[in-house]
Amino acid sequence: MSTFNRIIAICFITLGICTHAQAILPIEKLEAYKGAKAHLVQTQALPMVDIEVSIDAGDRYDPLGKSGLADLTAGLMSYGARSDKGLLNEAQIADEIADLGASIGFSVSGERAILRIRTLSRKDLRDRAVQLASTMLGAPTYDANIVAREKQRTITGLLEAETKPEYVLERRFKKMVYGSYPLAQTPSPKSISSITVADLMRFHQQFYRGDRMQISIVGDVDQAQANEIVQVLLKKIPDSGPAIPALPQLQRSPIEPLAQREVQIPFDSQQAHIAMGMTAVARNNPDYFPLLVGNYVLGGGGFVSRLMSEVREKRGLAYSVFSYFAPGKDNGIFQAGLQTKGDQSALALEVMSSTIEKFIADGPTVSELTAAKANLINGYPLRIDNNRKLLDNVSAIVWNDLPLDTMETWTKQVDAVTLDQVRAAFQKYLAMDRMKIVVLGAQNK
Repeated sequence: MSTFNRIIAICFITLGICTHAQAILPIEKLEAYKGAKAHLVQTQALPMVDIEVSIDAGDRYDPLGKSGLADLTAGLMSYGARSDKGLLNEAQIADEIADLGASIGFSVSGERAILRIRTLSRKDLRDRAVQLASTMLGAPTYDANIVAREKQRTITGLLEAETKPEYVLERRFKKMVYGSYPLAQTPSPKSISSITVADLMRFHQQFYRGDRMQISIVGDVDQAQANEIVQVLLKKIPDSGPAIPALPQLQRSPIEPLAQREVQIPFDSQQAHIAMGMTAVARNNPDYFPLLVGNYVLGGGGFVSRLMSEVREKRGLAYSVFSYFAPGKDNGIFQAGLQTKGDQSALALEVMSSTIEKFIADGPTVSELTAAKANLINGYPLRIDNNRKLLDNVSAIVWNDLPLDTMETWTKQVDAVTLDQVRAAFQKYLAMDRMKIVVLGAQNK
């Protein structure tokens, strides 16, 4: 058995003990470097370190007509980079990651691009992994042949996705909810085809810089080691750059007649797919916790939710139905949805709508609120029971400008939520005459 495999085996053997005894650990500020903020949670539960670099370079910055540029800019960093010793091609990068037993990957959401690194904390292995990630982050090559290949692969994936009702529904729903906001646009074969190597290099140069980055580290390293990681990661990154035009404000969904806020899309599918929602709150909004607790009762609590009771248990209209708030740094949305038989779509939509409308008006009962808070509080340890989950939390706290003691106070804030707060928050941010509705594949077939 190799050294790496022996270490991993020990990790798995001890994992149950380590996570079971894990307490909430403090978030420590690290030295700011090149304009980037950095934070650390030290834990010696496993001989590993998890690192995230969040870059303010998400899909919302895609230029008009070039949706998908942010995704390609980040995704292609794994396919070639210029190191201090020369060019690294995609095979060399993949081989080095495999030799290290590490994982290095890029992803993009609406708000940010993310680099994630997971490596053993042993210095020689850690240093190699961080150095490789630094090269990929700061000096991607965007080889024309690889760009052309990956563009074609992306287009093929989009064409396949357009045959799936879930994708078509979500794309149309986003367009309705976001309106003129940049996140209403989604990649298409045409937009991907229009992206050039020059576009990729320009986007990287414009957005991938220290003053748009936040670094979160969780694992078996101390402050000095963590500061060294930050400095190596950003070695090839500039401190700042030209001013970037401000994004437009996401507007509150307007009151609209039914014909303008509801669309029905013909689609050859066995079931009807329904989505309903509207713009909502950012994560740092003071009403976040009343909305979180209230939605657990409404549609976020699985089989114990109101929607599940009314739609599935009482009427058998759907196997599953849900609702959730998706808050971001600057804005958010509320969404509810279900799948049902095509000839039941009108009834299912009516029941879902009336259940949400009643909840907005009346809120939860005392017993529902008590049960929701107990479930959220008792389940909280499972949200922070390993390094990756801790990293998710640290990253979200820092990205959303939340207090650094948020993990310590989270259960207290849930417990403090009252019936009046839930009712007031739902009535303030949700309204049925502002909900956008998409019904796909129902009686339109």
